Amino acid sequence: MTEDEIARAGEDVPLLEGIRTTRAIRRLRPDPVPMELIRKVCEAGTFAPSGGNRQPWVFVAVTEPERRAFVAERYLRAFRAYIAPALEAAKQPGFGEVRRRNLKAALHLAEHLHETPVHLFVAGRTRRGEPQVQALFPAIQNLLLACRAVGLGASLTTLHRSYGDEIDRFLGLPKESPSCALLPIGWPRGRYGRPPRRSVDECLCFERYQAGDQRR
Repeated sequence: MTEDEIARAGEDVPLLEGIRTTRAIRRLRPDPVPMELIRKVCEAGTFAPSGGNRQPWVFVAVTEPERRAFVAERYLRAFRAYIAPALEAAKQPGFGEVRRRNLKAALHLAEHLHETPVHLFVAGRTRRGEPQVQALFPAIQNLLLACRAVGLGASLTTLHRSYGDEIDRFLGLPKESPSCALLPIGWPRGRYGRPPRRSVDECLCFERYQAGDQRR
């Protein structure tokens, strides 16, 4: 991509359409991603709200193959332990097809994470000993939306936290700025589109919660 193409990427995507069509993309091509495009995505993250405008976020983009392999090996180890019960459940006839597809996509990501061109870690300064997640997760949502806008595939995972201290040291993060999320980013093999969602009328209430009729 040229500098001009990067500058224009995503600028014409309508906001609500971007929100409605941002879904987890776990099947990614190994092709390199321009670092200026990652910079643009991270810039979007910095416009998230934060209490007192503290802006506690730190972004670490891992792109070198041997460093990605370090992360991927630990991620796959954690994933296999985490997903084992679901893999057993998937052998049963009553296991839903949508759940099966999601499981396959998650497994594909875990087995191919070393090929994913960018491992973007989101970390943040702690306050009173606690991560400022009330700021970090809005920043993460901005990152995911920005990836959608510029045509990149991405998803959110926190499974690397099984080896969090080791990976944070590997990233050079101080103890007061631990990572909270990993976003594997690359060019998607599939397409963005509207994910299946139940109607808002099934989860929207006015004035107080009323089971069975949330539209009141």
